[in-house]
Amino acid sequence: MKKRTFFLFGVLGIAGFADALYLTVNHYAAASLSCSIFSGCDKVTSSIYSMWGNVPVAVVGAVYYALILFLTVLAMWKDTKYFLFAVGATMFGFFASLWFVYLQFFVLNALCTYCLISAAISFVLFGASMFFFLEKKKEKKGRVAP
Repeated sequence: MKKRTFFLFGVLGIAGFADALYLTVNHYAAASLSCSIFSGCDKVTSSIYSMWGNVPVAVVGAVYYALILFLTVLAMWKDTKYFLFAVGATMFGFFASLWFVYLQFFVLNALCTYCLISAAISFVLFGASMFFFLEKKKEKKGRVAP
């Protein structure tokens, strides 16, 4: 179970980082995004909600996914306790993604393919985290006190 969970977190961390990095590069290059599935990427990524102060939300996303990846690698190589920090961080990603999906659907009335991919990755990471906690809880229940 542990190796599969680490692998899933690693793959999703890389995918999320690549997605957020793409959005970050496009932001700083002032390039127009082409949405392949939905139309509205430019509207979403240039809205007032695309910035957190002076920092693009995409940069925050890239840091978030890099952190998930870094903590997962640390957990694999050093100590699994680092993975608990990665699991805890997924709650931040989940609620942030809920907020941004809400904004896209109900405030901006525009959808960004790349933003929705990031949200999907965050949702899967959070779901995997909940599964991880449930498995840990089962393991603890199954142990008999000495």
